[in-house]
Amino acid sequence: MFFHKKDIFFDLDHTIWDFDKNAQETLHDLYYKYHFDKLIGKADSDLFIETYTVNNHRLWALYHHGKIDKSTLRRLRFADTFTQLGIDPELFPEAFEEEYLHICPTKTNLFPNAIETLAYLQRKYKLHLISNGFKEACEKKLEHSKLKPYFKTIVISELFGVNKPDPRIFEHALQHGEAEKTTSIMIGDSLDADVRGAQNAGIDAIFFNAMGLEQPKDIRHMIRDLAELQQVF
Repeated sequence: MFFHKKDIFFDLDHTIWDFDKNAQETLHDLYYKYHFDKLIGKADSDLFIETYTVNNHRLWALYHHGKIDKSTLRRLRFADTFTQLGIDPELFPEAFEEEYLHICPTKTNLFPNAIETLAYLQRKYKLHLISNGFKEACEKKLEHSKLKPYFKTIVISELFGVNKPDPRIFEHALQHGEAEKTTSIMIGDSLDADVRGAQNAGIDAIFFNAMGLEQPKDIRHMIRDLAELQQVF
């Protein structure tokens, strides 16, 4: 299907690196370490993690479009979670977030078939990474998950100064990777940042739909498992 492609650009979080699973493991452990079960009045961590996850996704969407900055995202995702759970956000311990930021990026849960698919594609194509994540976290994730060797180039939006879906980061990634629009393709989980962002920059894209969402009418290519890439490339 994509035989004319030469360069494949990947997103990292929620596409290769399983952000929600890694965050869930980290938050679960810290929930009990910091006695949130007593503070929130819930013996299990499920409600806290569910509330945090919704807030985190919402705030990242705002960050993609430059509506909030890094410090605001990190502050509000926990403060808003406490507020929604009926707890004074001033009671949220700073040490909790510091430990979360230290531990979570060292987790190594990837989406099924990630390594096998990257290894397969690397033999035939040049692979690149474009992430809206933060520099220190991205570097830890790539190191601990042993992902760095698969990519010829890595572009982190915090270093470049522009986030996906801004066309400028896609243009920069193409130049950095010595790639052409017509022979490149972007793969990511975010319809807004990855797929439509790439399409608006004149690059083909594949929607990685691990959540089982309905395929939007304007999205031509979609996969539900990374292994499918071994069939289409």
